[in-house]
Amino acid sequence: MLVAIVGRPNVGKSTLFNRLTQSRTAIVDPTAGTTRDRQYGKVDWCGTEFSIVDTGGWVVNSEDIFEAEINRQVNLAIEQADLILFCVDSTGGITDLDEHVARILRRSNKPVLLVANKVDSNEWLYNVPEFYALGLGDPFPLSATNGYGTGDLLDRIVKDLPTPDADATETVDDLPKFTIVGRPNAGKSSLINAFAGEDRHIVTDIAGTTRDSVFARYNKFGFDFYLVDTAGIRKKNKVNEDIEYYSVIRSIRSIEASDVCILVIDATRGIEAQDVAIFSLIQRNNKGLVVAVNKWDLVQDKSTAAIKHFEDAIRERFAPFTDFPIIFCSALTKQRIFKIIETATEVYANRCRTISTSTLNKVLGEDIAAYPPPSNKGKYIKIKYITMLKGSFVPTFIFFCNLPQWVKEPYRRYLENKIREHWQFSGTPIRLYFRDKSKE
Repeated sequence: MLVAIVGRPNVGKSTLFNRLTQSRTAIVDPTAGTTRDRQYGKVDWCGTEFSIVDTGGWVVNSEDIFEAEINRQVNLAIEQADLILFCVDSTGGITDLDEHVARILRRSNKPVLLVANKVDSNEWLYNVPEFYALGLGDPFPLSATNGYGTGDLLDRIVKDLPTPDADATETVDDLPKFTIVGRPNAGKSSLINAFAGEDRHIVTDIAGTTRDSVFARYNKFGFDFYLVDTAGIRKKNKVNEDIEYYSVIRSIRSIEASDVCILVIDATRGIEAQDVAIFSLIQRNNKGLVVAVNKWDLVQDKSTAAIKHFEDAIRERFAPFTDFPIIFCSALTKQRIFKIIETATEVYANRCRTISTSTLNKVLGEDIAAYPPPSNKGKYIKIKYITMLKGSFVPTFIFFCNLPQWVKEPYRRYLENKIREHWQFSGTPIRLYFRDKSKE
């Protein structure tokens, strides 16, 4: 599910984004138009997760094009988001730009929550009723700076987010779901076309649980999976807005609907910031990963040393998660096309892998005995036993011990590395939880 924050410049959209995502990703500055690069994050509230995007970067410093830029921003948000947060400034009252955005939102069929931001003290609460004039329902008084009202807003967001279509859910079976993502011009469409050109048995698109997502079934050469796509790919010729923004919004949709993501990187351009941004989206959504370095036919130096250098550069930029396969391919010449499918299938199998409790305790017990958790203030952490959570969508390990709150990140990494060393979990994230044995 995707939530978009929209509004005129300098109403606190980036501050609200940082508050909801519990991060400092978005740059906050009183200068209007500071946000240029789009920010994307995940929010987890009361067990419900959703993606959120800060769209503040659309506005530039020329007042002559404010209205056009705001119009473009809101239209994109309406097209792609499941719910829209319309942010206004309680200290400044209603402006012409606020009314312009409100008119567009009233004509849409999307749920809209009106957020009256900057209620940093009680005196600004008296200004909030003014925003009823926008015709978008009850305004939520809120302070993104100090957190006032954010809990109530999150409760309402979770309540208003649409639920997946039950009928659509039934049409998609338990086959693996792969999606091809990447920045513009990396060769995603060429890769999809290469798959389709080799396979004459792709069936009719099936509507999925995520709005706009479709699942094209690939069932040839011993493979059987769904290739996750979105309607946006098929309407590329109709898109005249910011292509980078549209691409990442589309990627969010595809990533959320998939099991394994095939991240396409342009070999002629190397690793760029948007590659890292899309990788972060994959990580936040706990999806499997295969990196496909496309256009390898255009690279002059294909030596082993060059390949090793490229792989090291990718893993360095994507650290600390480095246990994922990298395939050097060419959609044009179809070099290693099926290697990508084979590897994605293996990653899916790793994602579904289960290990018995007895095996976990025997193997990891020896590693823990050889290198026990460091003591803390004279007290020692004793891990009693380990089990693997059954039915989890990502491999999850539970460690029962006496002092779980004192297990620090370095020891967590040690245990994760040992798990990956003993069993094949390449390409998939794994989660480690530590629980108090005395409470079980």
